[in-house]
Amino acid sequence: MAVAFNNVNSDSGLNKLDEYLLTRSYITGYQASKDDITVYSSLAKPPSAAYVNASRWYKHIDALLRISGVSGEGAGVTVEGSAPISEAVATPPAADSKAPAVEDDDDDDVDLFGEETEEEKKAAEERAAALKASGKKKESGKSSVLMDVKPWDDETDMKKLEEAVRGVQMEGLTWGAAKLVPVGYGIKKLQIMLTIVDDLVSVDDLIENYLTVEPINEYVQSCDIVAFNKI
Repeated sequence: MAVAFNNVNSDSGLNKLDEYLLTRSYITGYQASKDDITVYSSLAKPPSAAYVNASRWYKHIDALLRISGVSGEGAGVTVEGSAPISEAVATPPAADSKAPAVEDDDDDDVDLFGEETEEEKKAAEERAAALKASGKKKESGKSSVLMDVKPWDDETDMKKLEEAVRGVQMEGLTWGAAKLVPVGYGIKKLQIMLTIVDDLVSVDDLIENYLTVEPINEYVQSCDIVAFNKI
């Protein structure tokens, strides 16, 4: 059965979305999909910080769209009481237009992200030139990773643990949505999404040389890869 949301731009709708994302990184499944785009495009603006889970999910999807796009099919989602995707991203017609616009019956062909701007083309060309000049291989692809980060005990400050993890920054690494998952005996683990550029970031290296060494190992006992998907 498809997931359904109602009027996600209202307080009640945002509350429902926020509660739904409390235990989930994505709208459906374990990787970003068209279902995430559907809900993302139905939001008139980013959720405020008061909606912690919805705000974190929105920023993650926004970052994915800017970096690599979203290719997952999803399981199906409906959003009632909000503008459809095509209206949310289309350019409004001119006020003095004399003839109505021709409707496109094929909704599947709607370009959600618009054509590449001159600035984006220029930035891409400059990046390609920089890679070539430095002798680096062109990025071959990206991967979406779901990781469990485990604390030492129930007294570990999980807020500081997450801050320490997100504090690890490197080229080709983007941190995404995260949540705390109960393990037992009052202990919770941090489950966090990250997107990596395969040519630039090794998950094994990230864990061994960044996440489980000083000073982060004051909070982090170990890290496990839960899911690894090519984008």
